[in-house]
Amino acid sequence: MTAPYGPPPTDALPACYRHPGRHTGLRCTRCDRPTCPECLRDAAVGQQCVECVNQGQRTVRRPVTVAGGRMAERPVLVYLLIAVNVVIFGITVVQAGSIAGNSNSPLFDEWVMWPRAAALGGEWWRVVTSGFLHFGFIHIAVNMLSLWMLGRDLERILGRVRFAAVYFLSLIGGSVAVMLFSNPDTGAAGASTALYGLMGCYLVAILRLKLDPRSILITIGINVFLTFAIPGLSIVGHFGGLVVGAIAMAAIVYAPPKNRQWWQGGALAALSLVLVLIYVTRAAQLVSALGPGS
Repeated sequence: MTAPYGPPPTDALPACYRHPGRHTGLRCTRCDRPTCPECLRDAAVGQQCVECVNQGQRTVRRPVTVAGGRMAERPVLVYLLIAVNVVIFGITVVQAGSIAGNSNSPLFDEWVMWPRAAALGGEWWRVVTSGFLHFGFIHIAVNMLSLWMLGRDLERILGRVRFAAVYFLSLIGGSVAVMLFSNPDTGAAGASTALYGLMGCYLVAILRLKLDPRSILITIGINVFLTFAIPGLSIVGHFGGLVVGAIAMAAIVYAPPKNRQWWQGGALAALSLVLVLIYVTRAAQLVSALGPGS
């Protein structure tokens, strides 16, 4: 007698290799193991099991940028830096009881880049903390908008670790320039030193990719003009950040492809050491010139 047509009984089907209690007529197109619908993933050709998909992702080399960063990384540090700056600004406003006069807060006094205090008082942390302070609402609004506009693409190009390194090296470079060339009793604050560093990064990246640099040169030119035109801005701090940012970016994008991460890490570490040595040397000069009792 001929058997009736129709699907085979469920018990006659093989069990899913991940779920022995589930019988299935589906198979992975890569390893041909029986796989239930829950364990299958869409692939370029057919459907593959979870293990085959994961193995394929490990073996496929992800595309990277000219700096060695992963193409798919989403900006995270930019938003974190903006949040930290806004929170610190809020603290200074609360302490001072005023938005326009937030520089009168105790935190501002302890963190501002004041060369005399940094050298004679050994308060080296001002080199970094000053980059998170802002004079009033307009100052922080302009800087955070600039960070949002410049930082997102650069974080994608560089990757998070490299972006963080470039940002803080630029910030420190601007503060060290203030130590070197500004009046010891002049205070400086703001994220502008790091932002000028990011502009320097953009310029170097465009030159490395052999693109038209006119747009970034115009942006830098406008900012340089404003630096000289608006009273109270730290000219040496801005230029210090610009130069250090450009040097750091050059060390990243011109690193040899072979062992690129080691070359980049070594170059950035060397740049950090140079900045530390300049700071220490300048601090010693100020102590000698001003005297601990000045």
